[in-house]
Amino acid sequence: MRVTITDIAQRAGVSKTTVSFAFNDPSKISKATHDRIMKIAAEYGYIPDPVARTLTKKRIGALGILLPQSITESFKNPYLIEMIRGMGDACEEGDFFLTVLPPVKGRIVDAARKAAVDGLLTIGVGPDTQIVELVRNRHIPFVTIDGSASTGIVNVGIDDEKAAYDLMRHVISLGHRSITVVELKSATFNLPEERFSYVRDRRMAGFDRAFREVGLSFADPRITVCATECTIEGGELAAEALMASRPGSPTAVVAMSDIVAIGICVAFRQHGMRVPEEVSVVGFDDIPFARFNIPPLTTIRQPGYEKGYESARLVRSVLEGGTATDLAFEATLVIRESSSGPRGKPGA
Repeated sequence: MRVTITDIAQRAGVSKTTVSFAFNDPSKISKATHDRIMKIAAEYGYIPDPVARTLTKKRIGALGILLPQSITESFKNPYLIEMIRGMGDACEEGDFFLTVLPPVKGRIVDAARKAAVDGLLTIGVGPDTQIVELVRNRHIPFVTIDGSASTGIVNVGIDDEKAAYDLMRHVISLGHRSITVVELKSATFNLPEERFSYVRDRRMAGFDRAFREVGLSFADPRITVCATECTIEGGELAAEALMASRPGSPTAVVAMSDIVAIGICVAFRQHGMRVPEEVSVVGFDDIPFARFNIPPLTTIRQPGYEKGYESARLVRSVLEGGTATDLAFEATLVIRESSSGPRGKPGA
């Protein structure tokens, strides 16, 4: 026979409300009473109905992270995993679960609509998306990571424009003028025609600023751009396409992700191209693998774990009656062995 809360209450000699407090809000009863009830529940093998607990507490007990891609693709990106690790630790501290929410049939807005969570964390979302309108209508707190900071939206991130500028300035200072930028394909947040990426756009603006300081621009034939998925396989494919279309050129490749840059190095090495003697390769993120790349990767260091942790902590703060404000981290250039002058020909 199924054990009920009434059975526990009768055995313990307390009301059903007191038993409910024992499971949902122990602070309202004495420790001795709480311990006695929990001991009896364990003897009976009683497990509270999670749906009933949700109705009682008016709280799911979970925060959701909206992934920009499928779980399979997202989890190929070590930087994203670092962010999720930080979110998980912040959730654990507040006794919350972390629910991973991939797009539903390619539409992340549907994942946001159907998510049974108390608050949401989003990646790369700005004020003009359906997601923002939907979450506001649901009246649950949310924080964006690497999104567009604006009134009413709390964002955790870095100054991507400045970080990209610093990275490209390093490449240019080495003498490179024949440069390929490998950007990341946009995620589909709503409809296919609404593909965008605030991070990509800000980084491209930073690259462009560095170019213009030395008389270059994206219109210059020496500057090319290609897009790929944010995976090591995406980097390998980008390198294969680059070698097929521009033999002997460029002298430097600037990737918007370390994992892509590592894939590019792998493909170059397989084709006998030496990095950086024949072509320099730089990345962005400074994931743990970056320093173990062959050769160790020049990159922009940004705090993935901290971004994830603080974004979840801010949502928790709102749920607990506090406030949340934008948070900006520092990003720094880390120079390693994957970048050098262009084949000994400055200005190439």
